[in-house]
Amino acid sequence: MSTKKLIIIIGIILISIIFISFSVFKFFNKKMISNSKIGNNSSSQEIINHILNISSYELIAEVEIKSNKTVNKYKMKQQYIYPDIQTQEIIEPENISGVKLMRNKNEIKLINTTLNLVTIFKEHQYITNNILNLSDFIEEYKKDDKTSYKEENNHIILELNSKRSLYIDKNTGEIMKMQIEDNNKNTMVYILYNEVKVNSLEEEKIENK
Repeated sequence: MSTKKLIIIIGIILISIIFISFSVFKFFNKKMISNSKIGNNSSSQEIINHILNISSYELIAEVEIKSNKTVNKYKMKQQYIYPDIQTQEIIEPENISGVKLMRNKNEIKLINTTLNLVTIFKEHQYITNNILNLSDFIEEYKKDDKTSYKEENNHIILELNSKRSLYIDKNTGEIMKMQIEDNNKNTMVYILYNEVKVNSLEEEKIENK
């Protein structure tokens, strides 16, 4: 093989390596930007903006509801796709496991998967509003001009006038819990969030670049 051909081959190999390296770097850099959107170096306002721009989520919620002298506990799966699709399915207690609430805009379906029954409601805002849903809290927070937040015990706490508070881990940006109080500041509803998977509009914009 001539020296000239050898130089050409080496040149092609080097160009290929550079191109592949650049593509890999661009891919991982893109992923790093997306994954590091919220982290230890994020400000409180950046974390809040991240939460308010959620485009979809899937989570497991452990819900405790107090009424008079009784306490009812539920475990449910919640899903949301911006802007109008919500699904809430009860996992526990066992006697109502499989009952699912599906909302799309102002239409809501109550599904009993065990009995294979479906009930549809339309244009009933008082039914379709669900204070247990994280997405409803976020939408109300964005619309209410009297909302506030505070920082306490490594938490960022978003507060609504309806006595609802959402707790976010200040270090990781993870959604931790929600509390709903009565007029006497007694906790009526306590929601603990587990296995939270979140996508935000801002992250989707970065990934699509």
